[in-house]
Parts: sequence; C-alpha cells; structure tokens
Amino acid sequence: MKDLKTTNTLLLFIVIPVIFYVLKIMSFIFIPLVLSMFIAVLFLPLMRWLRGKNIPRILRVLTVILLVFLTFWGVVKLMVVSSAQVVEHSGSFLAKAKDQVDTLIFNIETALGGEIISSAELFSQFIDNIDVAKNFGPTLEYFKGTFTMILMTAFFVILWLAESINVQQIIKSMMSEHKYASVKTFLEIESKLITFVKVKVIVSLLVGIGTGLVCYFFGISFPVFWGLFALLAIYIQFIGPLVQIVLLALFGLVELDLSSQFLFFMLSVLLIHIIIGSVLEPIFMGKSFSINVITILIMLMLWGYIWGIPGMILSIPITVFMKIILEQFPSTKGIAILMSGGQNLEEDLAKKKLTED
Repeated sequence: MKDLKTTNTLLLFIVIPVIFYVLKIMSFIFIPLVLSMFIAVLFLPLMRWLRGKNIPRILRVLTVILLVFLTFWGVVKLMVVSSAQVVEHSGSFLAKAKDQVDTLIFNIETALGGEIISSAELFSQFIDNIDVAKNFGPTLEYFKGTFTMILMTAFFVILWLAESINVQQIIKSMMSEHKYASVKTFLEIESKLITFVKVKVIVSLLVGIGTGLVCYFFGISFPVFWGLFALLAIYIQFIGPLVQIVLLALFGLVELDLSSQFLFFMLSVLLIHIIIGSVLEPIFMGKSFSINVITILIMLMLWGYIWGIPGMILSIPITVFMKIILEQFPSTKGIAILMSGGQNLEEDLAKKKLTED
C-alpha cells in the first residue's frame, strides 16, 4: 500500500508538468474553451427560464446567441467611439504634454544650472524610434489571432449552451457510485460559479462607469476609453487596477497639473476601487469565494506564464472554479482551505458537517 501511494505521488509530479505543457502549446484551443465556459455560465439561468416556458432548444440557443452578439456589438461600438475620441483629441493632448515637459525641463535646468534636451527633441527622438514597418507585421498577426480566438470562443459558447459539452454528465461519471451526490455537487458548483461570474461582471461595469464619469467630470481626455480600460483591467487582479491608476495619474498630471484638483481626481479614482472592489465585491461574493493573496499571486504568475494576458484575466475565475470543485469532495477540502488561507471556510465546513450528522 505504501509503495502504491509513493508511485501515485511520483506519477502526479510527472503528470502535472505535462498537463501545463499541453495547456501552453494548445492555448489556441483552451483559452477560447475556458473563456466560453464562463460566458455560457452567465446565460444558464436565462436558458433554464426559457426551458421552463417550453421553448424549443434551438430557439433558446438562438435567443442567447443573439444576446451575446448584441453585447459584443455594444462593446465593439464603445471601442470604436473611444478610438475616434482618442484620434480626435490626440493633437491637443500632445500639445499639453509638450508644455508640461517644457516646464519640467525648465525646472530641472534651473535646479541644475545647466542645459538639457528640449521637449521638441525629446518627442522627435521618440517618434523617430517608432518603426511602423517593423511593427506592422506583429500587430497584424496579433489582430488575426484575436479575431480567430473570438470566433472560436463564439463556437464553444454555442456548444456549451446547446449542451453538446455536458459538464453534469462528466461529474456523474466521476462519481458513478453516488449518483445523487453527483447531481447535488454539479448544482452547487453551477450555482456558485454563476454567482461569481455575475458579481464580477457587475463590479467591472460599476468600476468602468464610475471611472469614465470621474474622468468626464474632471475634464480628463478620452473618458470612454478610460472607462473601458478600467472595466477590463479589474479582471487582472492587483496588476490591472494598479496599471490603470498609474496611467491615469500620468494623464492627470498633464491635464490638471500638480494641484488640488489633481489630488481630488486621484482620490476619486482610488475611492471607486476601494468602495466597489474592496468593500462591495467581497460582500456580494460572500464567504465561500475568499482566496488568500498568496494564492492569487501564484495563480496570476502561473496562468500569465502559460497563456499570457488572457491567462492573467482568466486566472481568478479559474482559481475560484477549482476551489469550488475542491470544496465538494472530502479528500480535497484541505486544499480548498489552504487556498482560502483558512478564512471563513473552516466554519462553513464545520456547519456542513453538523447538518449532515
């Protein structure tokens, strides 16, 4: 028995790196597959409601696909509007940036008592270093890859919604000896996953709208762009909001100067993230979604290495999904407790045990 346990442990250490290697080289399939699962989860309650109205499956799927398409069209439309806004006002913003750099250079020259490069030369060198021909090929490939990923994601969403990929059947086969438990486990996983995805979408929308309104109120250029950027950045835990705040601070310095108005602007942006991201989100999520900071950072680095930026965006949903599944099986509850740092989960498990007894 001891030898068998040792063999299983060694096999596990061999298999896990192989799995991650396969996930990395087959990212063009697995990224759309995982992303489509979380998108499909959002529309599962609607699918159930339509099924309760005795609407045929084909009409249910077509209705949800239409909603997904309209949502995607709305996001693209916003991106087009924000891009047009950036192009329209880029000249005035660069003029302001040049004035600010001139002022900064003048202050440095006054302090040092010497002459350094002018802002015109600095901007000239920056523009000259941009090789359009060299960057055109990689940029085109990136957009081609993104378009392909969007099409594959849409294809997998249709499969999920049409139940061609039946997760409940997979779990039932894993727990063939406990058919009732398998259905119960599936419903618990599905319910928690739907809650997580819905809350994350609502929180990101609130942060995006709030950031856009603050930028508009303080007269920061491209408020629609900043709203979209904040909406997407919040999915990359810690790093995304940090990058967004730093970039907004740089833009704020250009357009508002280092004044009380700039300080109020930055305070407003920080309050949005603190109130919505750090106060409201944990309340909406509940205790069962608590994950400690170390686990989050490890998963960010791991999935970022495997799948790049899409991996960083999907790292937290994947981690929550794994934790929800691990909580359902007695042999893996300890790992779920470790992922949460023991926060709140031990109490929940104790209550669950008392209920079962």
